[in-house]
Parts: sequence; C-alpha cells; structure tokens
Amino acid sequence: MNHPKELQPSLTRSVGMNTDPMPTSLYTDPAQFETERERVFRRSWLMVGRIERIPKAGDFFVKELAIFKTSLIVARSEDGRVRAFHNVCAHRANIVEHRACGNAKRFVCRYHSWGYNNAGDLAHVPDEAGFLGLDKKKCGLTQVTVEVWDGWIFINMAQAPEVSLQEFLGPMADAMAGIEYPNPDHPIVLRGEFNANWKVVAENFSEAYHIASIHPKTLGPLYTGQANPFSRPLSANLYGAHRSLSLWLNPTAAPFAKSKFAQWLFSAGHSITGTRQEGQVNTITEHRGVNPTKNEHWSSDVNWFFPNWHMQISANQFWTHEFWPISSTKTMWEARFYNRKATRVRERLQLEHFTSHITDTMLEDFGNIESMQAGMESGAKPFVHFNESEILCRHGLEQVAKWSAAETAKDALA
Repeated sequence: MNHPKELQPSLTRSVGMNTDPMPTSLYTDPAQFETERERVFRRSWLMVGRIERIPKAGDFFVKELAIFKTSLIVARSEDGRVRAFHNVCAHRANIVEHRACGNAKRFVCRYHSWGYNNAGDLAHVPDEAGFLGLDKKKCGLTQVTVEVWDGWIFINMAQAPEVSLQEFLGPMADAMAGIEYPNPDHPIVLRGEFNANWKVVAENFSEAYHIASIHPKTLGPLYTGQANPFSRPLSANLYGAHRSLSLWLNPTAAPFAKSKFAQWLFSAGHSITGTRQEGQVNTITEHRGVNPTKNEHWSSDVNWFFPNWHMQISANQFWTHEFWPISSTKTMWEARFYNRKATRVRERLQLEHFTSHITDTMLEDFGNIESMQAGMESGAKPFVHFNESEILCRHGLEQVAKWSAAETAKDALA
C-alpha cells in the first residue's frame, strides 16, 4: 500500500520547477488578459472537437470563440477534408450559420441568401449582375488553419501560424499518440459560465488537493484515504508547454468503487484500475503515456494541453474540459464525458445516474471558483502559493507568463 513517505517528497523540484509564490495579477489584470489573447491564444493551437462530430461529407458544427469575438464553422467538405471558416458572410458581414451543428452542402446567409459550399467557396449570389466587379473567388468564407492529431481537431487563429501543430504539441504528442479512445462518438456535454478568470477555472480541474475539503462524500472516498489523506499525486511529467499528472486511487475504497458512478467513471465494466484480467488486454492502461509509472494505485491522468484543454483518462473512460475566456473575469467551461450508447433501459438509467452524480460533483466546485476570483480581485493577497499537488497549476501559470513575454511562438516553446 502507498504511504505518504513513499510518494515523491518534492514533485515540483523533481521536474526542475521553482517553488516561489506566483503573482495574483496574472488572474486579475485586464492588460494581462489582452496580452494572453494575442500572445497565448492567437499563437497557440486550440482543440475544438473530435472528428467523430463530423464523420460524413457535409457534417459541420459551429464553435463560438468569445475571446476573438467570432464563431467558426468546422466542416467536412465533399472531398473529405476537415476545414474551418469564420462564420461571416462576405456580403455585409452577417453571421451565416445559426445552427449549432448539422449537415449541409451549402451555408446560406439568411439576410440576402449568399450561399457557400462546404469547402467555403462562394457558390451563389442573387442578382450577381447587380454587383460591379465582384470577384467570387475572393469572397469565400475566411479560412482558419486547421490540423488533426489523433482524431482531435485543432485550429490556429493566426493568419500564418508560426509553428505547426506537431511542433506545438512536441513531446506531448509523442507521449500520448495512439490511444484507443472508447466511445468517442457519444459524449455527455456539460457547459457553464463562470465569473472567474479562465486560469482559475482550469486550475480547479488540475489538482486533487481540494478534494478532501470540497468533495468529501463524492470524490473523497476514491481519491483520498488514510494512506494519502490529501491525495498527493503519484507522478507528474512536463512536456514543453504541456503537462500531465497521475492521480492516486484509494485501494480501501472497494465498497464505494463498486458503485455505478465509480464503475462508469473509472472502469466501465473492467476492474477499477483497468489491470489485465485473464484473457483480456486493456490497451488504454498498457499505453506508455497512460499511468506512466504503472502504479497499481492509479486512478486517472490529467493531461493539460496548453493553453486551455484537459484530456483526462482512466482505465476505460475519458473525458475532456475546455476553458474558453470571455473576458478577464468570465469563462465558458465545457466538459464532455464519453460513454457507451445505451442499448437497454437499465443502461440508460445508469447513464442518467452517472450524469446526475457528476453534475453534483461539478456543482461542489462552482461556487468556490467564483469565490476565489472575488478574493483575488480584492487585492488583499498579491501572491498565491502552490502545494506539491498543484504542480500543474504552477506550470500552467509559468507557461502563460513565458508566452506573454515571448516575441514569437518559437521563443515561447524553446
């Protein structure tokens, strides 16, 4: 059994990070937020969805990006390519597509019926002869650079991205490539708006130090126990701008671990840690990037892709969090929990139970997140202090500061 002394005594120092307090102004300064808009979000590759959302030619979804005051159409065109466009008509800059998702050979602006094919080309202009010198080839939907990695769709909002997606992901892509994600076409989507800086929201989902205090009855029995009362992590890895953390599982939580909530969250039908059973091979737990130390008391990994996406994975389950800034003190949070499609009433009820339970767990966090932002805004505390368990928070904040100061994306990645 794990014992606190057997956990790494200084996880922060072991990965080469300092332990100094960090300035609260990184969460509260409006000028810092404007810098992040241009130097962090515009230069980074941003994950916007999985390819299973657009499996067929003509499939599309609209992604709102409040930080850039725009929305994007992400579509699979007739040639099978995944493309992204600003959702803005070339005629008089009206929003073109008002549906959240669907299938369309054409996107038609409802104001004057200008139509675009799903490759973004302007295909139809009513009374075209009434326009003098109109060049339809120059009036398509404005393209946004898009690339796909392991089924995840990334966009880059720079007119000319400074680095490729592969360069941006760097060693994180090497560590995580090739995972066989279960049920990638069937997510439960939770969405909420917080009166808090995006980093405050992201950090809440990046550490287990708060579980004993905020989640004593929901997550506490799984993540904390006599051997590890504050849920110190098993290991951490830094991958350039990105980072990963392995969380501990309480081995004495067997009765709780048999609950439907725990089974859906951690195992979805296999043993709670996903270890190999006779005649079975669990490709997730055997992947080199999952539970990299292969600790038998592992529960899940938090993988934080800079700047604003988490991909968390357990034995046979994965879920994601996206943290989209609206302003310096407002954030749109979106989570997706990927589950089997219910084929029986019993399975549907289990899924509903899981959804209600995980929603209750999220609600335990929400008020505390906004309370933290309010305390920071008071100016009473110029610095924040990070525990060993909050190593991802520290690294994320250091990376934001680094990207904010760097002249180029290549400098930031160096």
